Amino acid sequence: MKKLLLATVASAAMATAVSADDVKIGVFLGFTGPIESLVAQMGPGAEAAIAEVSASGSFMNGSTVTAIRADTTCVDAGAATAAAERLITSDKVSGIVGGDCSGVTTATLTNVAMPNGMVMISPSATSPALSTIEDNGLFFRTAPSDARQGVVMSDIIMERGYNSVALTYTNNDYGKGLADAFAAAFEAAGGEVTINASHEDGKADYSAEVGALAAAGGEILVVAGYLDQGGKGIIQASLDTGAFDTFVLPDGMVGDSLPEAIGTDLDGSFGQAPGTDSEGAATLVSIAGDSFDATSPFAAESYDAAALILLAMQAAGSKNPADYKGKVFDVANAPGEQILPGELAKGMEILASGGEIDYVGASNVELIGAGESAGNYREITIKDAKISVDRYR
Repeated sequence: MKKLLLATVASAAMATAVSADDVKIGVFLGFTGPIESLVAQMGPGAEAAIAEVSASGSFMNGSTVTAIRADTTCVDAGAATAAAERLITSDKVSGIVGGDCSGVTTATLTNVAMPNGMVMISPSATSPALSTIEDNGLFFRTAPSDARQGVVMSDIIMERGYNSVALTYTNNDYGKGLADAFAAAFEAAGGEVTINASHEDGKADYSAEVGALAAAGGEILVVAGYLDQGGKGIIQASLDTGAFDTFVLPDGMVGDSLPEAIGTDLDGSFGQAPGTDSEGAATLVSIAGDSFDATSPFAAESYDAAALILLAMQAAGSKNPADYKGKVFDVANAPGEQILPGELAKGMEILASGGEIDYVGASNVELIGAGESAGNYREITIKDAKISVDRYR
């Protein structure tokens, strides 16, 4: 009886704090640009969580939630910041899922989110620099930092018997951060990086870049780029010239569109991307059905980013970022009842009654440090022009 009374009082208090409303959430991803094939699954992933909460009737005293898309382009900081400004000033969003690529995320956080006091939770911006950026407690990410990916990638390469690699990276925050993290980890483990060279996206011909990489030598080529842009161009030029025939594919290169474009010549290449074989991941696959590919890189993290924003609002009893930003860690981590995909209504009800939750989600969410995922990875190999998962780390 005492618990029932406390729950009733807590629910009444929340009801007086907020009234039913239509809350808008920005889905701020690169719907065009060098990772658009990944974003085609990430956007629906975020929107699935938003739709689930909106339909529950349990959010913020019966409030509904609407997703508003905006395009980061992944690479154009000017276009991204303008799009984010529109989300905040015109669309009146109360939180942003995104950005996606590290450079546009950094620019948007610094130039738009912080001046406007807006919470951003990125599902895929992985630059190590985002771990220490000044963010006024407004920025989180459900993807792990590339400081960890660099170590994981080094371990995978070493375990497969390679000790010498050439390395190319897309010339931006993501590519440089990952390349530096990997090179440091690989060399510390006794490996040799014969060359660490950048490439630009959007070129029609990568023969000069591939020539330099081949001249430096290396058993295999690590391509820290984008699967729909320069990274694909580097691989195709390498195959055309016979410079390399095996490639290491970090997260920005892992997606169905790459083996579909290259074909069986990509067989034997390998790499890693965030992912888990958890109960939550399997549940999201079931929820998604044919509507989107929940196994695609960062789709699960996108669902989780949207869910965390809405759960934090519920915990705070407010859609104001200044009020709920301090609740993101609380709902993401223990203690509390574990919440998986499909259980967002349950999480909302527990929070409304004054209880605690531990949002596990689809990607085994556990926020560390300044608010980023501790990280799980799936190791993959390309077989018969398809992505095959070997193991999880």
